[in-house]
Amino acid sequence: MVKKSEKASFSGLTCERMSCCKVEALISVDERGQMVLPKEIRDKADIHAGDKLALVSWEKEGKVCCFTLIKAGDFGDMVKGLLGPMMKEVMASDAAK
Repeated sequence: MVKKSEKASFSGLTCERMSCCKVEALISVDERGQMVLPKEIRDKADIHAGDKLALVSWEKEGKVCCFTLIKAGDFGDMVKGLLGPMMKEVMASDAAK
């Protein structure tokens, strides 16, 4: 039993850090490899027919252990947000040489 003061952990992440994540549904993969996102999840995430989703996976010991779906537009914005400041530093460094 976990004491109140202790946080359960999964792969080094505490539940406190994963507060935004939760199991929403269990889905099945059919013989063609297709999965259906439940309507409640699609509505909650504002996902519609034709929307593009980026599939991001994490590997552990050479095997995919988990993945997430991110709307393509949101993913592009995330990449720009991460790379933009880094590219500014690179450009400034190059200009200083």
